[in-house]
Amino acid sequence: MFTGIVDHVGTVARVAPGQGGGRTLVVRHRFTSALELGESIAHDGVCLTVVRIDGDTFWVEAGPETLARTTIGALKTGSKLNLERAATLSTRLGGHLVQGHVDAVGHIRAVRARENAWDLDVEAPPEVLKMVISQGSVTVDGISLTVTGRSAETFSLSIIPHTWKVTSLADKGVGSAVNVEVDVIARYVLGLLEAQQAEPKAGGITEAFLREHGF
Repeated sequence: MFTGIVDHVGTVARVAPGQGGGRTLVVRHRFTSALELGESIAHDGVCLTVVRIDGDTFWVEAGPETLARTTIGALKTGSKLNLERAATLSTRLGGHLVQGHVDAVGHIRAVRARENAWDLDVEAPPEVLKMVISQGSVTVDGISLTVTGRSAETFSLSIIPHTWKVTSLADKGVGSAVNVEVDVIARYVLGLLEAQQAEPKAGGITEAFLREHGF
């Protein structure tokens, strides 16, 4: 579990073929405390496990499913990526609860600079957009952000100068692919509602239930 508060921007030092069609990434980092084998680190919002540590670099492996569903497969030597170590029970929850399980790859459709912010429009699939609400939380490339608006095809964000400076967003432009993870609470609420609609007789308070009982 993560919070969407990026520790720093790391660099891909090397990419190598992995087992079963996967890939192995060697990532150069600047974490201030020692890493541990087996710990989870979010890479542009994708949770990957540390399998080897060597000085200021660590190794992670991404399977075929991860490569197909995220931007990890497009990384190459020199690529920048947002890094965050997993949260602990004493972590300040400066963002929101983030699982590191990407829902979809979105694409930046517009970047508008203002005096003290950058406004972004991100295109996402309909099944993701229905879980995004204005003033709610969303994770883009591992960054916890507040949604400022939503249309039929995109959601909007306003990036403050600090976030723009300490993450990889400044390196992205129109057309860039980004990992999108919706608020985990929204995901479960929608799942419960869809299950209830599919099997309304399974229980719970429905419109039919209220009519049957005189409401």
